[in-house]
Amino acid sequence: MPATNSTDKISDSIFSELKADEPPGFLFVDHIAIAVCAGDLESQVRMYQQIGFRELHREEIGGSDQVREVLLQIGESPNLIQLVEPMSADSPVQKQIDRNGGRGGLAHVGFRVKNAKAAFDFFKAKNFHIIDAAPRPGSRGTTVFFLHPKSHDDAPFGVLYEIVEDSKKTI
Repeated sequence: MPATNSTDKISDSIFSELKADEPPGFLFVDHIAIAVCAGDLESQVRMYQQIGFRELHREEIGGSDQVREVLLQIGESPNLIQLVEPMSADSPVQKQIDRNGGRGGLAHVGFRVKNAKAAFDFFKAKNFHIIDAAPRPGSRGTTVFFLHPKSHDDAPFGVLYEIVEDSKKTI
């Protein structure tokens, strides 16, 4: 029997109460991503640890993302802080830092869904500006896609959103 963690219990109770088949199937806020300047990742991790966060996951993500990520958790919450550090000048995170005057800050908000493909199809049918051509592999074994901050002509979000499916329901 595989080991479970606290997010399994929380997720299972949420899954039983929410109707994930109702578009777009949001379950909860998965994470808040914070862009950190190149070379600052370790000092940022230490700062979060000093105030009670613990490191859950660390990964280098290549491809079009080009970031180092560290996921941090406070208590038993399924809502995480994701620190993302650019690995190259071509990283979308580096471009965001550049647009922000060379400072880090909010990169995006991730929403957990039960089915990324169903959520993708929902947003596409509603004419939202989806950055990815299709749901794709994300960190920690997830499936993800991004919604552009100027995602809809009627009312742009103003914030980049990542839609996250984690079929394992673990971190």
